Amino acid sequence: MKTPPSSKALVSKRFPRSSKYNPEWVMASVSGAANALWMAEWLCESLDLRPGMRILDLGCGRAASSIFLSREFGAQVWATDLWFSAAENGQRIRDAGVSDGVFPVHADARSLPFATDFFDAIVCLDSFMYYGTDDLYLNYLARFLKPGGSVGIAGSGLMREIEGPVPEHLRQWWTPDLWCLHSAAWWRRHWERTGLIDVDCAESMPDGWQLWLRTRCDRVL
Repeated sequence: MKTPPSSKALVSKRFPRSSKYNPEWVMASVSGAANALWMAEWLCESLDLRPGMRILDLGCGRAASSIFLSREFGAQVWATDLWFSAAENGQRIRDAGVSDGVFPVHADARSLPFATDFFDAIVCLDSFMYYGTDDLYLNYLARFLKPGGSVGIAGSGLMREIEGPVPEHLRQWWTPDLWCLHSAAWWRRHWERTGLIDVDCAESMPDGWQLWLRTRCDRVL
């Protein structure tokens, strides 16, 4: 039987900002298996976000992370996603009382409707691996970032790259589309070789897999 995690599972001293949010609201806003607020809070520890900044939340899903960024950092956030309705996200944003700071956008990550040098920061949670592995994508994305701006991504990945056949313990559930998953070290090399940005931090979340299991919305009992 499938069941959502308990409210208690969504409260953690590790994530004090996220723990302020209603667990039922968090689960209703889930667009994947991961807790978007925990991921956003962890990522933002490495970003210098300040009130009034313009932030692109790329692949925002149901916009929970966009609402979080606006509330917690006083930023203006463009909640951009291809697969989730901008109209529904707009209603969710209004219900959260942040319509003056979060703007829903329906767009493909490869065809973004923004001006050059528009954003102070770009964040992407649990979707960058689906398009960002393209050797040319960072060059495209960087055009929307102001000089000196920041890019931060977080999502599912590997602890180390798979060399050769898929390991036995992964074969039962590994599918061809999962080859988009990479390690933090791979992403560092992938970005550094472009010469477009300086990579300040590339690391795995400590015990991230345990946190994922603790909060995934489709765990089986």
